[in-house]
Amino acid sequence: MELNVDTLRKIKLFQTLNDNDLKEVLPLIKEEPFPRKTGIFSEGDSPDWFFIVLEGKVKITKISHDGKEIILEIIKDNEPFGAIAVLNGFPYPANAAAMEDSVVLRLSRADLMRILDRFPGLMQAMMQDLGSRIKDSHEAMKSIALEKVGSRIAALLLKLSQQMGEDTPDGRRITIKLTKQDIAEMVGTTVETSIRTMSRFKKMGLVVEKDGRIVIPDPSALESF
Repeated sequence: MELNVDTLRKIKLFQTLNDNDLKEVLPLIKEEPFPRKTGIFSEGDSPDWFFIVLEGKVKITKISHDGKEIILEIIKDNEPFGAIAVLNGFPYPANAAAMEDSVVLRLSRADLMRILDRFPGLMQAMMQDLGSRIKDSHEAMKSIALEKVGSRIAALLLKLSQQMGEDTPDGRRITIKLTKQDIAEMVGTTVETSIRTMSRFKKMGLVVEKDGRIVIPDPSALESF
């Protein structure tokens, strides 16, 4: 995909800018491909770059004390990541890696600070995005602390079906490919428990798998669970 003003206009963060503003920002942005499973940054790295997913999916992860990877968030196309560390000047607090073949835009910290000063509306849009992210993170932590595993997995699947799903004749299809390990890492459980729970959901008719993707035939039934 050619990086141009039309490309930037589709990114929610930049929708406060007019075409002349976007032309000013465009030369500062670099485009980089990341094959599946390739790391983008690691926890503790210097916050030199602010990122936006142009194509694909990026996972934000932490490593637990016992060495297990925990997926904190999945960033889909046209969404930013790395902002908190870049704005505050402290090391990235988590890891980022391509969950599938992805194309990522990056903007240096120095250039980001300049354009935020130049375009105050951009800062407001970024703060709104960060506020929404923090709310989602709080809800996820509360879920892990208070809800049973089955409820956590059901809530996760419903959330992903809303954020990155599409309607099909068979039901709501999650467009990203999820392994049982991915699901376990996102709800804070073991792979074995994830496998057992998904098997139970299938037997109950709450989910089906087609072409490596999870389909929810009736989201209201899964929500009731």
